[in-house]
Amino acid sequence: MTDQSEEQTGPEVWSGGVNTWECDEMGHMNVRFYVAKSLEGLAGLAALLGLRHAFAPNADSTLIVREQHIRFLKEARPGVGLYMTGGVVEMGETGARLLLVMRHLSGEPAATFQTVVSHATPFDAATFPWSARTRAAAEAIRIPVPAYAAPRSLPLDPVVTTASLERAEAMGLKRIGLGLIGPQSCDVFGRMQVDEFMGRVSDGIPRLIGRRATPEEVGAAPGTRIGGAAMEYRLIHHAWPRAGDRLELRSGTAAADGRIRRFVHWLLDPETGRPWGTASAVAVNFDLDARKVVSLTPEAAKAVQAEVIPDLAL
Repeated sequence: MTDQSEEQTGPEVWSGGVNTWECDEMGHMNVRFYVAKSLEGLAGLAALLGLRHAFAPNADSTLIVREQHIRFLKEARPGVGLYMTGGVVEMGETGARLLLVMRHLSGEPAATFQTVVSHATPFDAATFPWSARTRAAAEAIRIPVPAYAAPRSLPLDPVVTTASLERAEAMGLKRIGLGLIGPQSCDVFGRMQVDEFMGRVSDGIPRLIGRRATPEEVGAAPGTRIGGAAMEYRLIHHAWPRAGDRLELRSGTAAADGRIRRFVHWLLDPETGRPWGTASAVAVNFDLDARKVVSLTPEAAKAVQAEVIPDLAL
């Protein structure tokens, strides 16, 4: 039976599961694949809006993802089944805020995605108004944002980014990624896939944090395996790399206490110094055996707080 919370987050737009190869050393699905699956859900939602071929090479129009706010609510481990519901939160002249809710088969939310999109031409990404047909379809699947999908630690205020390579150097942001966008990382219109940004951030985290907390630093028994888990993300796309463009990822700690640590990531063009994208993330220490969040001791928390970079923002 569909419960009230499912009804309020719209019709089903995607169904699938978690493959072992989509999981990381923490034993659960890596954040990159949450985003990748959300894009399939976005395609399903686009079809309900009458844009059935929005992501095909012959599309008349497409949806450009401008930003995503993500809450990770219940981990998804290898072999579990998942499905996704979705709907329209609000719609403007050329853009919209959409909500996708990834669920376990029990109906319990695994993750939520508030996704801001623009209605645009496929190849040059020029925005233009929604059709009357799409607006009517949107009204039929309009939904509220439930409390569990609302921002918790990362506000959704408008952002005017100050990210640049020059400022990253001045602030001492650590380089945690450097590389090239290949054709395999681009969509059918030649732009970098949305999930590639999240993937680059995930790949760079070990260099950013240096090491995981020890059992002693979280007051756990010797031998306890301590890892990390993301709780919330906000990713903003400022420009779109294409095949052959280079990337440099600079990151730092913006806030920390004994329970959470907030990172800020700047994905930059090393040729021009301008930002491709910016992201903020809230992460916690995670007991890999008990599968629960753990807090640092006061002494260990002080060491992490010493890494905070003042005024670091999106």
